[in-house]
Amino acid sequence: MRSATMDGQRRGLLGGLAAGALVLLAGCATPPRPASQARVGVRQWNGRMALQVDDPDVAPVSAGFELSGEARQGELVLLNPLGNVLATLEWSPSGAILQKGGERRTSPSLDALVEELTGSALPVAALFAWLQGDAVDVPGWTVNLGRLDDGRLTAQRQSPLPQATLRIVLDR
Repeated sequence: MRSATMDGQRRGLLGGLAAGALVLLAGCATPPRPASQARVGVRQWNGRMALQVDDPDVAPVSAGFELSGEARQGELVLLNPLGNVLATLEWSPSGAILQKGGERRTSPSLDALVEELTGSALPVAALFAWLQGDAVDVPGWTVNLGRLDDGRLTAQRQSPLPQATLRIVLDR
């Protein structure tokens, strides 16, 4: 009889500990960032992106993203798996701003800040066209839009070196 009582107490204690652990974990979780408010006439894309550069000095980039605007003026937000903002890149004809952590950098060149953010040059203007299904040519890059209807895009840079692969999966 004592053994049954002790087993019941242990199960109760373990159940209580497990419930407490779940409450603690739930309290530590950060809710996902609310979806951006759609602005009338402004194109928006959300999903995940991965950039792999064939250079051991360049870390791979894998993040959620929110892209809005156009090649001339827009915003790119990179998100971690919990939906927290890793970095925000905004650009207009007057220049570009990169906010990453507590740091804010400005530059007249969007390309310079994209390279600083990702470790590699990316054809941002072409990216907008590609996401709309237009396979515009970019010297050194090839793009595969064959699965764009499934929300998938792959672009590869052969030159200039190092080679790079950009993969995008859009949210549906």
